[in-house]
Formats: sequence, structure tokens, C-alpha cells
Amino acid sequence: MKKNSLWLCGLVVLLLLGLAAGCAKKQAQAPQPPSPANKNLILSSTTDVQDTGLMDVLIPMFQTQTGYVVKPIYNGSGQAIALGAKGEADVLITHAPSAEKPDVDNGDFINYQLLMHNSYVVVGPPDDPAKIKGLSATDSFKKIAAAKAVFVSRGDNSGTNIEEKALWKQAGITPSGSWYLNAGQGMAPTLLLASQKTGYTLTDLSTYLAQQKNLQLDILVQGDKALTNIYHVMQVNPAKFSKVNADGAKAFVDFMLNPNTQKVIADFGKDKYGQPLYYADAVKSGS
Repeated sequence: MKKNSLWLCGLVVLLLLGLAAGCAKKQAQAPQPPSPANKNLILSSTTDVQDTGLMDVLIPMFQTQTGYVVKPIYNGSGQAIALGAKGEADVLITHAPSAEKPDVDNGDFINYQLLMHNSYVVVGPPDDPAKIKGLSATDSFKKIAAAKAVFVSRGDNSGTNIEEKALWKQAGITPSGSWYLNAGQGMAPTLLLASQKTGYTLTDLSTYLAQQKNLQLDILVQGDKALTNIYHVMQVNPAKFSKVNADGAKAFVDFMLNPNTQKVIADFGKDKYGQPLYYADAVKSGS
């Protein structure tokens, strides 16, 4: 009996040693995380993708897959573009095509890629004092100005602010007076100010949905083709700015265009809002 017990104990020990050796072998064979020569990557980006929480999902994914460490700087698109055009960033995400194009054309930015889109909407008080509900974007702006109803502008040369100024121009109006307020801030603070002032504002739909619980504002104008909001991702040109992390920037663009990432973008927000906050465009464009 004693011999049997000793034999069983020995067998258990051998089995445990075998398992330990197998685990050690698997660990030794497991791929090591990448370790780029220059790990730091500066992302100059619109605030919108931060306000919605999208980058809280995508940046950790990118870092885990590539070994880069992203240092995001969030501004309005105008400021984000200006930072990149001075060579003070490596890669950009912005949503102001008219402001992006000059820097793409003069070679400040390369690998300029369509990333995703959502839409702008005009939001305002539920009682809609200017009676704009269901109108086109330009007609709604005309009625807001005619009623001198409070309108809160971002006023920060962001993509949204650039779109807003284009809509005022299309409406043939130069907004001014006590009814036209300049927030000089990002989208989330601008929405909050519009809510506090019982006013109207132009916003991307994604940020509105993400902030809706804090607001007393309804969507009053949407679906106008003029309100399409297009996002691009691009590298800062290393041929013009020698300090740019070219490899990291290319890796980031490639990651954003990857079908797996595009699926994450396409699904983002569905569980919480019943609809996606963004529509992925890179796969459709053949990237």
C-alpha cells in the first residue's frame, strides 16, 4: 500500500513538472509586444472624438498592438491643423476638409485618408422660439437671426465653427448683436452654455448624444446634406519636418483604416444610444 502511495505521489510530481515545463515553453514562444525605436507619438485631434469617448477605446487598442505611446492634444480642428502644419505633431484627426486641403496641397500633410463621418444638427430649446424645426440648415439660421433668438457659436475656428460660418454665409447673414454668443470653447462646453442660455447651436450629432443627459436641448434640424460631417486622418510630412515620428504616424493611419478598427468605429455607441455615433468610411473607400 505504501509503495502504491509513493508511486502515485511520484506520478503527480512528474505531471506537475511536465505542466510547468509546457507553460514555460508557451511563455517563451509567446510573441513579445513591439518595441519601436521612437515610442512617442503626438496626435493632434479634434475634441469631438474625445468628447464622445471614441479615442478612449481606440488609443489603448493601438498602443497594445504597436507598442507606441500616444500623446493626444485635443483642440478645435483649426488649431489641430495649425499644430500639424508647424511640425509640432506627428498625425492628425480633423473634420474640416476646407481647412485641411491647403496644407495637403502644399505638402504639409501626406497619407491623407477618409476615415469616417457623422452629421451636424441644429439643437435648441424644446419650445423652439424661432420655429426652425424641420427646416433646412440655412433657413433655420435665417429664422434664428430674424427672431434674434440666442445662438451660441463655438467661435474657436474648429471644424464645427467653420461649418457654422459657411452656413451663415449661405444664409446671407453676418451674425452680430447680443443674441449671438461666442463660447470660444469645445463642443461639450458650448452645448452646456446653449442649454443654460436657452439658445440654439450647431453641433455634431455624436457629441450631442454623448452629452444629452446634461442638456435641455432638442434636435430641431437634421438630415440636410449640407450637414454632413467628414473626418480625415493624415500624417505630418517627415520630409518637411525632420522631428516627426514618421513610422509611428504611418502605423497610426494604418491602424485607423484597418477593417477591425473600422468595425469598432461603426459599432461605437450602438449599445448605449441605439445608433452608431460614427459611420466608418475607410473600408468603403477601398483603403
